[in-house]
This record gives sequence, C-alpha cells and structure tokens, in this order.
Amino acid sequence: MDQEIHDFLLKHLKAIQENDVPAYRSTTAPELTLYEWWVTPHRIDGLPFHEFLMEANADRGTVFGSDVAHKAETRFDISNLCIQRYGDAAIASYTLLVSTALPHGVRVASHHESRVMTKQAGQWKVVHVHKSPAWPAPHTAPQ
Repeated sequence: MDQEIHDFLLKHLKAIQENDVPAYRSTTAPELTLYEWWVTPHRIDGLPFHEFLMEANADRGTVFGSDVAHKAETRFDISNLCIQRYGDAAIASYTLLVSTALPHGVRVASHHESRVMTKQAGQWKVVHVHKSPAWPAPHTAPQ
C-alpha cells in the first residue's frame, strides 16, 4: 500500500467529516469535478457547493452527508481500498462506510468512491471524485 496516499486520503476524508472547510480547501483542487449519485445526476464543479454544505452542517452541528437532523456521533471506515499511483497522479477506490449512532441503534450507510489526486507544487490535491451506490441499483431508470 502507498502510505503517503493513504495518509493523505484519511486527512481529506477527516476534513469532510469534521466540516473543516480550511482543511478541505488544503486537500482539494479548486477545479474539482465530482459525481455524487444521491445529490444530482449531473457533474458538480468546484468547491463552493461543498463549502456551503459543510458550513451549513457545522452551524447545525451535524456531519457532512448525513440526513440526521441532530448531532450524532459518527465515524467513517474505508473498505476494500485500492491505491494506484502513477508518479504525481494517484487513484484511490474503495467503499466508504459511514456509521452514525442513533437513539435506536447504529446506522451504517455505504457507497463506492473513486478519488483522483495529483501532486501540485509538492502537495497532493483531490481533483475528481466519483461515487456510486453500494447496492444493486437498477441499470435503467424507473418508469
């Protein structure tokens, strides 16, 4: 495993989980492109979209990407991590597991992610993210 990329990925994901906008900016390229299947069927470009969500969640005391309406303890785990590094470019693909402690028990949500990173001026930056469901979604849209 490429420890440098692994450590960078954990730092990046922790910034998102903690709604830490400055840390997110430090690990993400301004020209970020991404697909988040549960948000919109369209590509999202740039940082402002996520900065807004992270700041709103921080104000509410909730975690980024959670639909829980109150503050709840959460954690993330990475399953089936594969890191492919090609010089100053790397791809990390994995299943992200987000566990949330709720009054009635722990809920675990998961989805597959690929994050593309490039080294820019000596610093790794996420430049593209693609997420897909971790359940057998239908091949065609429902009628």
